[in-house]
Amino acid sequence: MFKNEDTDLLPVGKFLAALRSTGLRRNDPRLAEMTDNLRKVHKESGYEGGSPETQKLNRETFKTVIAPNIVLISRAFRHQFVIPDFQGFCKYIEEFYWRCKNNTEGKVAGYIPQLARMNPDYWGVSVVTIDGQRFSIGDTSVPFTLQSCSKPLTYAIALDQLGADLVHKYIGQEPSGRNFNELVLDYNKKPHNPMINAGAILCCSLLKTLIRHEMTLAEKFDFTMNYFKRLAGGETIGFNNAVFLSEREAADRNYALGFYMRENKCFPDKANLRECMDFYFQCCSMEANCESMSMMAATLANGGICPTTEEKVLKPDSVRDVLSLMHSCGMYDYSGQFAFKVGLPAKSGVCGALLLVVPNVMGLCIWSPPLDSLGNSCRGVQFCEVRIT
Repeated sequence: MFKNEDTDLLPVGKFLAALRSTGLRRNDPRLAEMTDNLRKVHKESGYEGGSPETQKLNRETFKTVIAPNIVLISRAFRHQFVIPDFQGFCKYIEEFYWRCKNNTEGKVAGYIPQLARMNPDYWGVSVVTIDGQRFSIGDTSVPFTLQSCSKPLTYAIALDQLGADLVHKYIGQEPSGRNFNELVLDYNKKPHNPMINAGAILCCSLLKTLIRHEMTLAEKFDFTMNYFKRLAGGETIGFNNAVFLSEREAADRNYALGFYMRENKCFPDKANLRECMDFYFQCCSMEANCESMSMMAATLANGGICPTTEEKVLKPDSVRDVLSLMHSCGMYDYSGQFAFKVGLPAKSGVCGALLLVVPNVMGLCIWSPPLDSLGNSCRGVQFCEVRIT
């Protein structure tokens, strides 16, 4: 496909460009052996400076270079990925991106100064398919805190570690029909679901109190952050201490929810309310970007298996339950409308991020800080609802 007919040599740059056009990136962990082999061949050839991409290889050397990853490379060039015409697909994503960029509606969340300082012009979209095909456009490497986008992730970890029966002994599975931070429980005296504040606080209390009792608070934080990193395929996950401290300072309503639930005996035995609240604020203050969040969404789309590392991070049953509640409860008071208009599992956060999962196909992270009156990203919702013209 790529050799020069005159010299019978293959230009490596041309081959890698064609591989990129299928959606695979050169830093994909599944192509690590090929990348290492290219470096070795380049070094052994005695080239001073330059890049491995400038090489021209004969047939035998090329076969040796790609042999460890031949299955993935063959699937790419035979158009056997879940989106065969990835370039055509990316054109639609670009068209939707530019169509939404002119949307100047909404206001950046301002209940804590750190969120209020976010530039309202930031706008990014990242896509990862279950085969690891990737496309990003806009401000996709700018970090932001997860806020409510952490809720499906902590719920997923709780399900994976404790099982659905135990988790739902404490937390309901129904849309609340009320505001996300409303002081209300269901008829069983439980939070309605894990996607509202009360349910997410209780979910964090289950993670902190019932999983691995021997862990210190610091170890429990590392345990959860490591889970997030595995979901993201080892990509950018951090922690914003300034946001954490501000969250804790502006937490009257969340503390009220905590005390209200403690009064109604919602928490597991021996749960320390203040420590549970801190853990909840820490999970909301984890930091990521569009690139790593789209990988998390793709892991959910792929039944709990990370597309690039191929690690089984979550059980399929856990993912099924997470996606069900994202579909019915993930978009605050717009969840019913979103389910009707878009019909896909999604979770938004006041950071302006929107996680969107197309099961068995791909995951997306759409990020734009200005929010509508219900707390969802204005550009994010428009992007999900836009129609091909």
